[in-house]
Amino acid sequence: MKIKLVLSALFLVGFQNFYAQETPVQTTTIMGTTVDSTMVATPAQIEKQRLEEKKQLEEQLKNDKKALKEQEKIAKNKKRAEDKLKKEQRQVEKQQKKLDKEQKKFEKEQKKIASAEKSLAKNQKKLEKAQKDLQKYQGKFDKDRSKGKLSPVELEKANLKITKQQLKVREIEEDIQDAQKKVSKLR
Repeated sequence: MKIKLVLSALFLVGFQNFYAQETPVQTTTIMGTTVDSTMVATPAQIEKQRLEEKKQLEEQLKNDKKALKEQEKIAKNKKRAEDKLKKEQRQVEKQQKKLDKEQKKFEKEQKKIASAEKSLAKNQKKLEKAQKDLQKYQGKFDKDRSKGKLSPVELEKANLKITKQQLKVREIEEDIQDAQKKVSKLR
């Protein structure tokens, strides 16, 4: 019977251990470190933990300051690069405007030269025509005078006509000289 009692006691102890509930150990996390509730912290340990936390906070603050300085430095460099780029763009635009202005000035001068040359050619044609007319009038006058057909009034009219034509030729020659001066001045 003793054996039965010992065996049943062992059976019951085993049964009790099998169905027994575990009591969880309470753990708390403080600043990244876990502390079991079973561990009892002494004031020296608490002070040591506070110092470690303070050092971590100071180091984190230093790292944050460094990161902030780096970000400011990057932002400043970026702004400098943007300002430099804007300045270069303004210079390029300024040079482009200057080139456009010079090109327009050159085109305007070319138009003036072309106009002056056209005027010169026109005056030369006028001169040729006026000289032909003068020769024609003189030839006709000489022919009629040699035949003796002209009366004194007709003679004066013919002389007047020839004189007007000579004056016209001189005016055209002056216009040609002015046009030549203008062309040479523009070139």
